[in-house]
Amino acid sequence: MKKSTIAFITLPLLLLSTLACNRGKAADTENETEETATVKVVDSIEKTPTLTIDTVDYNKRMIALSNNDTTGRWPVKTPYPLPGALLPYNRIIAYYGNLYSTRMGILGELPRKEMLAKLQGEVAKWQAADSTVKTIPALHYIAVTAQGAPGKNNMHRLRMPFKQIDTIISWAKPINALVFLDIQVGHSTVKSEVAELEKYLAMPNVHLGIDPEFSMKGGERPGSKIGHFTAADINDAIDILADIVRKNKLTPKVLVIHRFTQGMVKNYKEIKKVPEVQIVMDMDGFGSKVLKKDSYKAYIYREPVQFTGFKLFYKNDNKNDWKMYSPEELVKFTPKPIYIQYQ
Repeated sequence: MKKSTIAFITLPLLLLSTLACNRGKAADTENETEETATVKVVDSIEKTPTLTIDTVDYNKRMIALSNNDTTGRWPVKTPYPLPGALLPYNRIIAYYGNLYSTRMGILGELPRKEMLAKLQGEVAKWQAADSTVKTIPALHYIAVTAQGAPGKNNMHRLRMPFKQIDTIISWAKPINALVFLDIQVGHSTVKSEVAELEKYLAMPNVHLGIDPEFSMKGGERPGSKIGHFTAADINDAIDILADIVRKNKLTPKVLVIHRFTQGMVKNYKEIKKVPEVQIVMDMDGFGSKVLKKDSYKAYIYREPVQFTGFKLFYKNDNKNDWKMYSPEELVKFTPKPIYIQYQ
């Protein structure tokens, strides 16, 4: 065995020596060409500008979002994003829902024109509440819905037809809105469901949302209990998005993760932070102002990831003498939510 190993190592060395001798014969003619080529490459590199963000401006904006938090939790220390990042330069105001249901959210409940006009009205309210951050609209569409029935593949999830996603993208164009595709995995996985949407996520204005509530790792029926994602599940989404950004030379993607209980997200400290993906932990769940603020403090503020979001329910936040939070109230939160979702 030792002889075979030595022979295996020696043969390439002999081959390299032979090639070197042959190259030496043409050294006089090749050196000039190689030197010229080298100069051209170096010259080209020197003239190419390095694309970076203004880190001083970025840091100031992140401190402003933290609302002068003194605990050291906020702002979170992460790698700087790639140029063209949406956050923290914009506050995203999103309408959430599904076109097959009038009960899953305002997107799907109202006719298109009425819905878009109402969304633009909310965008204007948020811009007035905080003029320091540009406010932009988004349509957050549930592209994969959890199902009580197992379905043909026994995955307890239903993928929406691509024509529905195409419709949402066409609706977003007239108001220059972002599009978020949301997935409820049921018995499937984040990796499997996100991969199916790659052709859409390769579009510059399309981003991703993932919902731990319907991730039934124990085989339960979705809706029978609150599910969860581990950091590994979330990292699968981050890896896919980062790869899409790199392959297509895109600006960073935004990943929204819904949360309203402690157990919905496991091992939050292990969630990856990369320049290609900006992570929003979105405080989901309806209820009184006191309950929602306490939940935000317990599950979002105390377990910092990167950016924060807040979900508002037109109907369920206004039940039982409750009243939905206003933009003016929410911009006083620590940290300030940068993504707002209406259902």
